[in-house]
Amino acid sequence: MKKVLVLAVTLVLALSVAQAQKITGAGATFPYPIYSKWFSEYSAAHPGVEINYQSIGSGGGIRQVTAGLVDFGASDGPMTDEQLAASKVKLIHIPTVLGAVVPIYNVPGASDLKFSSDVLADIYLSKITSWNDPRIAKDNPGVNLPDQKIIVVHRSDGSGTSYIFTDYLSKVSPEWASGPGKGTSPSWPVGVGGKGNEGVAGLVRQLPGAIGYVELIYALQNKISFGAVKNASGNWVRASIDGVTEAAASVKQMPADYRVSITNAPGANSYPISSFTWLLIPTHAADPAKGKVIKDMLSWIIKSGEDEVSALSYAPLPKSVQDKVLQTIYSLQ
Repeated sequence: MKKVLVLAVTLVLALSVAQAQKITGAGATFPYPIYSKWFSEYSAAHPGVEINYQSIGSGGGIRQVTAGLVDFGASDGPMTDEQLAASKVKLIHIPTVLGAVVPIYNVPGASDLKFSSDVLADIYLSKITSWNDPRIAKDNPGVNLPDQKIIVVHRSDGSGTSYIFTDYLSKVSPEWASGPGKGTSPSWPVGVGGKGNEGVAGLVRQLPGAIGYVELIYALQNKISFGAVKNASGNWVRASIDGVTEAAASVKQMPADYRVSITNAPGANSYPISSFTWLLIPTHAADPAKGKVIKDMLSWIIKSGEDEVSALSYAPLPKSVQDKVLQTIYSLQ
């Protein structure tokens, strides 16, 4: 009887070890708050599964997943055709949530500031250098703007948040489009760099006169002022779940590869610096056991995780996109 019991316990332990999986991922800081919550909850509900996600920025995530160093990547800027072609691993973009990038600022005595698109571009082009510049004052009548130098803060690492922000600037400013352009690591004309959304938020908090850009949740969690932005319809809009959702609704036909931009989207209440964010998933997992876990995790995110995103100020994927994404997930090998 003892031998049978020992054999049974050994078999159970062997099965537990066989089922244990450590999944590694790396990339975007933009969705890190919701990814951290999701991966923790999924692991807790699936004993033996450990998901280790490193929030290192979209550029780092793309480099690591294309080199086959992690099981999945994450980016807020879609990979280029050249990046996809050069990757050692065939990848597909899986959209997970939608979010907003907001202009944050530290201007003593000023609150509820508004930023038109050309003003934001020219601040980052170093053409507007003082907070009491007439163009900022025009957008903010009645606000006591100080005669204070603007300290521009941007990301120091390869960043999907930077991609979203510069994708927007490229659409609204011909000078930006023909100069620094859009990208995860543009050549910034001016400013100091912070690592990650948290680094930019920290610098803006520390430096009076600073302006930066972060994902909405980082502004809310750090209690940093963020401005309203004039959208494509000419309306002042503060970032919100509804504004991001309206921007997403501008996509009438989602591309098969899910690489789409929704910055400066039409719509009376569309928030203009909105974006999808993506997980970068191998279409054929090198380790079938890991591939099965990742496939199940992705299904869980779409079926259950989407219900949790609003609490962290993200917008869920539209239902039509969720249905399409699920079909893509089921086709993974």
